Amino acid sequence: MTNASMSEAGPPSADVRSAEAWLRRHGLGDGPPTPLLATRLAVRRRVRLLGSVLLAVLIIAASLAQVAALPGASGGSGSNRLAPMLALSGSIVALLLTQALLDAWVRRVDRRAGAALPRRVTHPVQLGWAALLGRPYAVMAGATFACAFALGVSALVVTEGTARHAAVVLLVAVTGVALGAVLQLREMLARPVVAEDEVSLTADVVMRIEDARESSAPPVLWTLPVVLLSGFAPGWWSAASVGFLVLGVLALVAVHVGTPSYAATARRAVGLR
Repeated sequence: MTNASMSEAGPPSADVRSAEAWLRRHGLGDGPPTPLLATRLAVRRRVRLLGSVLLAVLIIAASLAQVAALPGASGGSGSNRLAPMLALSGSIVALLLTQALLDAWVRRVDRRAGAALPRRVTHPVQLGWAALLGRPYAVMAGATFACAFALGVSALVVTEGTARHAAVVLLVAVTGVALGAVLQLREMLARPVVAEDEVSLTADVVMRIEDARESSAPPVLWTLPVVLLSGFAPGWWSAASVGFLVLGVLALVAVHVGTPSYAATARRAVGLR
């Protein structure tokens, strides 16, 4: 990418070093990163970290909603389990709003970066969901959501009492994760291209693919059934939850190994070989 600067001071040296490592990892040149690229990658790295914190908060909130139904817990021995579910639903809405604010932060940084470019690409690349995710990742993400829902529905239909409450908590949490993934993908499809030449366009597309696949990665969906069903749902549900986690990890490794790299996918998308 050609040099451009957002400010005289430039981004912190740690962000520049991280951007250099990112360029090397994706085979996008040995030269130093531009301040624009370092700034854009830095905000994405911070948003990704905060997004992981949000998912951890979701797991904790779901666990607390489940604990509230245990015998002896407040509201757990009676028929009214509505309060924990309302609290969980409110937490999910708050987390989705927070994620929307994080996405808006990335969009503002990209907008400022685009305004600082001396010129923009004439024909920006418009990528659909299939190009961003790749069909293997999309199939894996869809299958993961379907399996998580199936575990929750099966426990809800067959069991009763605390196990049924755990299934409801699982279904509400999985629904929240699904909504978050759809909203994030929609946001990434709408983001403007920030590039001034072929190399910077390739880097922009790599960032889009990386963001999309990171946001659709399903580790939280593997974790929720283990946390919420193991020990609460009798019989095969606990074993199925653990098996779901193990098979999910193996599937992710297989998809990652068997698909082209982000950079190769980006070069095909922009017409480079």
